[in-house]
Amino acid sequence: MKKKELHTVAFYNLENLFDTENNPYILDEEFTPEGDREWDDERYENKLYKLGQAIAGIGFKESNLPPAVVGVAEAENDRVLTDLLNSHHLSDLDYDFVHFDSPDERGIDTALLYDRTRFEVFEAYTEPVMITDDRSGQRDYTRDVLRVTGELNGERIHVIVNHWPSRREGMGVTDYKRIEAAKTVHFVMNGIKEKENDPSFIIMGDFNDDPFSTSIKEYLLTGELYNPMENLIDPYNRGSLVHNSRWNLFDQIIFSKKFLQPNRSGMHSYESSNIYNDIMLREWKGKYKDTPFRTFVGERYFGGVSDHFPVYIQLKRN
Repeated sequence: MKKKELHTVAFYNLENLFDTENNPYILDEEFTPEGDREWDDERYENKLYKLGQAIAGIGFKESNLPPAVVGVAEAENDRVLTDLLNSHHLSDLDYDFVHFDSPDERGIDTALLYDRTRFEVFEAYTEPVMITDDRSGQRDYTRDVLRVTGELNGERIHVIVNHWPSRREGMGVTDYKRIEAAKTVHFVMNGIKEKENDPSFIIMGDFNDDPFSTSIKEYLLTGELYNPMENLIDPYNRGSLVHNSRWNLFDQIIFSKKFLQPNRSGMHSYESSNIYNDIMLREWKGKYKDTPFRTFVGERYFGGVSDHFPVYIQLKRN
Protein backbone atom coordinates (compact mmCIF):
# COMPACT_ATOMS: atom_id res chain seq x y z
CA MET A 1 0.00 0.00 0.00
CA LYS A 2 1.35 3.41 -0.98
CA LYS A 3 2.29 5.55 2.02
CA LYS A 4 0.29 8.75 2.43
CA GLU A 5 2.07 12.03 1.82
CA LEU A 6 1.22 14.06 4.91
CA HIS A 7 1.99 17.69 5.70
CA THR A 8 1.60 19.27 9.12
CA VAL A 9 -0.07 22.62 9.71
CA ALA A 10 0.42 23.75 13.32
CA PHE A 11 -0.18 26.55 15.79
CA TYR A 12 1.89 27.30 18.90
CA ASN A 13 1.68 29.98 21.58
CA LEU A 14 5.35 30.55 22.47
CA GLU A 15 4.69 32.08 25.93
CA ASN A 16 6.37 35.46 25.96
CA LEU A 17 9.24 35.02 23.54
CA PHE A 18 11.05 38.29 24.27
CA ASP A 19 14.63 39.25 23.58
CA THR A 20 16.65 40.65 26.48
CA GLU A 21 16.71 44.30 25.40
CA ASN A 22 14.31 46.95 26.64
CA ASN A 23 12.13 48.46 23.92
CA PRO A 24 10.90 51.84 25.22
CA TYR A 25 7.76 51.65 23.06
CA ILE A 26 6.29 48.48 24.60
CA LEU A 27 5.85 47.07 28.12
CA ASP A 28 8.74 44.60 28.11
CA GLU A 29 10.83 45.87 31.02
CA GLU A 30 10.29 42.71 33.06
CA PHE A 31 11.93 40.67 30.27
CA THR A 32 15.37 42.24 30.66
CA PRO A 33 18.35 41.24 32.83
CA GLU A 34 17.43 44.01 35.28
CA GLY A 35 13.71 43.24 35.20
CA ASP A 36 11.58 41.28 37.63
CA ARG A 37 12.05 38.05 35.64
CA GLU A 38 15.85 38.45 35.32
CA TRP A 39 15.54 37.61 31.63
CA ASP A 40 19.15 37.21 30.48
CA ASP A 41 20.95 35.62 27.52
CA GLU A 42 21.17 32.21 29.19
CA ARG A 43 17.44 31.99 29.82
CA TYR A 44 16.67 33.35 26.36
CA GLU A 45 18.93 30.83 24.60
CA ASN A 46 17.53 27.99 26.67
CA LYS A 47 13.99 28.89 25.63
CA LEU A 48 14.95 29.19 21.95
CA TYR A 49 16.59 25.76 22.02
CA LYS A 50 13.55 24.08 23.58
CA LEU A 51 11.04 25.87 21.34
CA GLY A 52 13.01 24.90 18.24
CA GLN A 53 13.07 21.27 19.37
CA ALA A 54 9.32 21.36 20.00
CA ILE A 55 8.47 22.92 16.63
CA ALA A 56 10.64 20.45 14.70
CA GLY A 57 8.81 17.59 16.39
CA ILE A 58 5.21 18.65 15.73
CA GLY A 59 3.61 15.99 13.53
CA PHE A 60 6.95 14.35 12.76
CA LYS A 61 5.79 10.95 13.98
CA GLU A 62 3.03 10.82 11.37
CA SER A 63 4.63 12.62 8.43
CA ASN A 64 8.37 12.08 8.97
CA LEU A 65 8.75 15.80 8.23
CA PRO A 66 8.79 18.97 10.31
CA PRO A 67 5.70 21.15 9.93
CA ALA A 68 5.08 22.85 6.59
CA VAL A 69 3.39 25.83 8.25
CA VAL A 70 3.36 26.99 11.89
CA GLY A 71 1.38 29.94 13.17
CA VAL A 72 2.79 31.36 16.40
CA ALA A 73 1.70 33.83 19.06
CA GLU A 74 3.57 35.89 21.67
CA ALA A 75 6.67 36.69 19.62
CA GLU A 76 8.12 40.12 20.35
CA ASN A 77 9.76 41.01 17.03
CA ASP A 78 11.68 39.92 13.94
CA ARG A 79 14.81 39.32 16.00
CA VAL A 80 13.32 36.63 18.22
CA LEU A 81 11.82 34.87 15.17
CA THR A 82 15.17 35.00 13.37
CA ASP A 83 16.93 33.64 16.45
CA LEU A 84 14.30 30.90 16.75
CA LEU A 85 14.80 29.78 13.15
CA ASN A 86 18.57 29.82 13.72
CA SER A 87 18.28 27.64 16.83
CA HIS A 88 19.80 24.16 16.90
CA HIS A 89 16.84 22.08 15.70
CA LEU A 90 15.63 24.48 13.01
CA SER A 91 18.79 25.99 11.54
CA ASP A 92 19.26 23.27 8.91
CA LEU A 93 15.65 23.56 7.72
CA ASP A 94 14.54 25.98 5.01
CA TYR A 95 12.20 28.04 7.19
CA ASP A 96 11.24 31.68 6.79
CA PHE A 97 8.61 33.79 8.54
CA VAL A 98 5.99 36.49 8.06
CA HIS A 99 5.64 39.01 10.88
CA PHE A 100 4.25 42.50 11.41
CA ASP A 101 4.42 44.57 14.58
CA SER A 102 1.00 44.90 16.20
CA PRO A 103 -0.37 47.65 18.46
CA ASP A 104 -0.47 45.31 21.47
CA GLU A 105 0.87 47.23 24.46
CA ARG A 106 3.18 44.39 25.50
CA GLY A 107 4.45 43.98 21.96
CA ILE A 108 3.54 40.31 21.63
CA ASP A 109 2.64 39.50 18.04
CA THR A 110 1.51 36.66 15.84
CA ALA A 111 3.62 35.36 12.96
CA LEU A 112 3.72 32.55 10.43
CA LEU A 113 6.70 30.23 10.08
CA TYR A 114 6.83 28.23 6.87
CA ASP A 115 8.98 25.73 5.01
CA ARG A 116 9.96 27.45 1.75
CA THR A 117 10.26 24.11 -0.03
CA ARG A 118 6.53 23.45 0.50
CA PHE A 119 4.85 26.81 1.08
CA GLU A 120 5.30 29.88 -1.11
CA VAL A 121 4.08 33.25 0.19
CA PHE A 122 2.33 35.55 -2.28
CA GLU A 123 0.80 38.23 -0.09
CA ALA A 124 0.53 39.13 3.59
CA TYR A 125 -1.10 41.87 5.60
CA THR A 126 -2.72 42.54 8.98
CA GLU A 127 -6.21 43.71 9.89
CA PRO A 128 -6.65 45.58 13.19
CA VAL A 129 -9.24 44.37 15.70
CA MET A 130 -11.08 47.56 16.64
CA ILE A 131 -12.35 47.22 20.20
CA THR A 132 -13.64 49.97 22.47
CA ASP A 133 -13.30 49.20 26.16
CA ASP A 134 -16.74 49.10 27.78
CA ARG A 135 -15.56 50.87 30.91
CA SER A 136 -13.13 53.52 29.70
CA GLY A 137 -14.65 54.14 26.28
CA GLN A 138 -11.15 54.14 24.80
CA ARG A 139 -9.64 51.78 22.25
CA ASP A 140 -8.37 48.48 23.63
CA TYR A 141 -5.19 47.77 21.69
CA THR A 142 -4.81 44.07 20.94
CA ARG A 143 -3.13 41.84 18.40
CA ASP A 144 -3.97 42.30 14.72
CA VAL A 145 -5.34 39.46 12.60
CA LEU A 146 -2.56 38.21 10.30
CA ARG A 147 -3.50 36.99 6.82
CA VAL A 148 -0.97 35.18 4.63
CA THR A 149 -1.85 34.00 1.13
CA GLY A 150 0.34 31.38 -0.48
CA GLU A 151 0.56 27.96 -2.04
CA LEU A 152 1.02 24.76 -0.08
CA ASN A 153 2.53 22.29 -2.52
CA GLY A 154 0.88 24.23 -5.33
CA GLU A 155 -2.57 24.65 -3.70
CA ARG A 156 -3.61 28.24 -3.03
CA ILE A 157 -4.54 28.73 0.64
CA HIS A 158 -5.29 31.73 2.84
CA VAL A 159 -3.87 31.28 6.35
CA ILE A 160 -5.34 33.56 9.04
CA VAL A 161 -3.41 33.70 12.34
CA ASN A 162 -5.02 35.01 15.52
CA HIS A 163 -4.34 35.83 19.15
CA TRP A 164 -7.63 37.06 20.55
CA PRO A 165 -8.06 39.23 23.68
CA SER A 166 -7.57 37.41 26.96
CA ARG A 167 -10.01 36.46 29.71
CA ARG A 168 -7.85 38.12 32.34
CA GLU A 169 -10.62 40.45 33.57
CA GLY A 170 -13.17 37.61 33.52
CA MET A 171 -14.72 35.53 30.79
CA GLY A 172 -18.18 37.11 30.76
CA VAL A 173 -17.01 40.72 30.81
CA THR A 174 -14.52 40.17 27.98
CA ASP A 175 -16.63 37.98 25.66
CA TYR A 176 -17.50 40.97 23.47
CA LYS A 177 -13.83 41.49 22.66
CA ARG A 178 -13.39 38.00 21.25
CA ILE A 179 -16.68 38.25 19.39
CA GLU A 180 -15.36 41.40 17.72
CA ALA A 181 -12.18 39.50 16.80
CA ALA A 182 -14.32 36.77 15.21
CA LYS A 183 -16.16 39.42 13.19
CA THR A 184 -12.79 40.80 12.06
CA VAL A 185 -11.79 37.38 10.75
CA HIS A 186 -14.97 37.27 8.68
CA PHE A 187 -14.27 40.78 7.41
CA VAL A 188 -10.90 39.49 6.15
CA MET A 189 -12.50 36.40 4.62
CA ASN A 190 -15.23 38.38 2.90
CA GLY A 191 -12.64 40.68 1.35
CA ILE A 192 -10.91 37.65 -0.13
CA LYS A 193 -14.18 36.12 -1.35
CA GLU A 194 -15.02 39.33 -3.23
CA LYS A 195 -11.88 38.87 -5.33
CA GLU A 196 -11.55 35.09 -5.52
CA ASN A 197 -13.99 32.32 -6.33
CA ASP A 198 -14.28 29.58 -3.67
CA PRO A 199 -11.10 30.37 -1.67
CA SER A 200 -9.57 27.90 0.80
CA PHE A 201 -9.07 29.06 4.40
CA ILE A 202 -7.07 27.78 7.36
CA ILE A 203 -7.85 29.81 10.49
CA MET A 204 -5.62 29.23 13.49
CA GLY A 205 -4.71 30.82 16.75
CA ASP A 206 -4.92 31.22 20.47
CA PHE A 207 -8.56 32.30 20.64
CA ASN A 208 -8.69 32.50 24.45
CA ASP A 209 -11.94 30.60 24.06
CA ASP A 210 -12.77 26.91 23.69
CA PRO A 211 -14.35 25.26 20.62
CA PHE A 212 -17.84 25.51 22.12
CA SER A 213 -17.52 29.11 23.34
CA THR A 214 -19.88 31.70 21.88
CA SER A 215 -17.19 33.55 19.93
CA ILE A 216 -16.13 30.37 18.13
CA LYS A 217 -19.35 28.42 17.81
CA GLU A 218 -21.73 31.26 16.99
CA TYR A 219 -19.55 33.97 15.44
CA LEU A 220 -16.52 32.31 13.82
CA LEU A 221 -17.88 28.99 12.57
CA THR A 222 -20.11 29.16 9.52
CA GLY A 223 -21.47 26.54 7.15
CA GLU A 224 -18.29 26.70 5.11
CA LEU A 225 -15.92 26.02 8.04
CA TYR A 226 -15.09 22.92 10.09
CA ASN A 227 -13.47 22.78 13.52
CA PRO A 228 -11.77 19.41 14.17
CA MET A 229 -10.67 20.61 17.60
CA GLU A 230 -14.16 20.02 19.00
CA ASN A 231 -13.23 16.36 19.30
CA LEU A 232 -10.00 16.96 21.23
CA ILE A 233 -11.03 18.81 24.36
CA ASP A 234 -11.73 17.17 27.72
CA PRO A 235 -11.83 19.72 30.57
CA TYR A 236 -10.69 17.11 33.10
CA ASN A 237 -8.00 15.29 31.15
CA ARG A 238 -6.89 17.00 27.96
CA GLY A 239 -6.38 20.36 26.29
CA SER A 240 -3.66 22.75 25.14
CA LEU A 241 -3.35 24.64 28.44
CA VAL A 242 -4.60 24.63 32.02
CA HIS A 243 -6.61 27.67 33.10
CA ASN A 244 -8.12 27.92 36.59
CA SER A 245 -7.21 24.26 37.26
CA ARG A 246 -9.15 22.99 34.22
CA TRP A 247 -7.99 22.00 30.78
CA ASN A 248 -8.90 24.37 27.97
CA LEU A 249 -8.35 24.23 24.23
CA PHE A 250 -7.82 27.90 23.41
CA ASP A 251 -5.43 26.87 20.62
CA GLN A 252 -7.33 25.69 17.56
CA ILE A 253 -7.10 25.20 13.80
CA ILE A 254 -10.28 25.62 11.75
CA PHE A 255 -10.51 25.16 7.99
CA SER A 256 -12.72 25.20 4.91
CA LYS A 257 -14.94 22.15 4.59
CA LYS A 258 -13.55 21.46 1.12
CA PHE A 259 -10.55 19.89 2.90
CA LEU A 260 -12.94 17.18 4.11
CA GLN A 261 -13.45 16.00 0.55
CA PRO A 262 -11.33 12.86 -0.02
CA ASN A 263 -8.93 12.55 -2.91
CA ARG A 264 -9.12 16.13 -4.13
CA SER A 265 -6.96 15.71 -7.20
CA GLY A 266 -3.74 17.70 -6.90
CA MET A 267 -4.95 19.25 -3.65
CA HIS A 268 -4.96 18.40 0.05
CA SER A 269 -7.48 16.55 2.19
CA TYR A 270 -7.83 16.56 5.96
CA GLU A 271 -6.35 13.48 7.61
CA SER A 272 -6.23 14.08 11.37
CA SER A 273 -5.84 16.60 14.20
CA ASN A 274 -4.03 16.40 17.50
CA ILE A 275 -2.42 18.14 20.46
CA TYR A 276 1.36 17.77 20.56
CA ASN A 277 2.08 17.01 24.21
CA ASP A 278 5.38 15.18 23.93
CA ILE A 279 7.03 14.31 27.24
CA MET A 280 9.63 17.07 26.82
CA LEU A 281 6.79 19.63 26.79
CA ARG A 282 5.18 18.35 30.01
CA GLU A 283 5.82 18.74 33.71
CA TRP A 284 6.91 15.33 34.93
CA LYS A 285 6.09 15.49 38.64
CA GLY A 286 4.33 17.42 41.36
CA LYS A 287 0.98 19.20 41.27
CA TYR A 288 1.55 20.37 37.69
CA LYS A 289 2.35 16.85 36.42
CA ASP A 290 1.48 16.35 32.70
CA THR A 291 0.55 20.02 32.20
CA PRO A 292 2.64 22.24 29.90
CA PHE A 293 6.21 22.77 31.14
CA ARG A 294 6.13 26.54 31.49
CA THR A 295 8.96 29.04 31.31
CA PHE A 296 7.50 30.97 34.24
CA VAL A 297 4.83 30.39 36.86
CA GLY A 298 4.03 33.93 37.88
CA GLU A 299 7.46 35.50 38.18
CA ARG A 300 9.10 32.24 39.28
CA TYR A 301 11.41 30.82 36.62
CA PHE A 302 10.75 27.16 35.78
CA GLY A 303 12.94 26.97 32.66
CA GLY A 304 10.32 25.22 30.55
CA VAL A 305 9.13 25.62 26.99
CA SER A 306 5.67 27.21 27.01
CA ASP A 307 2.46 27.32 29.02
CA HIS A 308 0.63 26.00 25.92
CA PHE A 309 0.92 22.78 23.95
CA PRO A 310 1.01 23.14 20.16
CA VAL A 311 -1.97 21.90 18.15
CA TYR A 312 -1.83 20.60 14.60
CA ILE A 313 -3.65 19.06 11.70
CA GLN A 314 -2.33 16.69 9.06
CA LEU A 315 -3.21 17.32 5.45
CA LYS A 316 -2.84 14.53 2.90
CA ARG A 317 -1.53 15.58 -0.49
CA ASN A 318 -3.50 13.79 -3.16
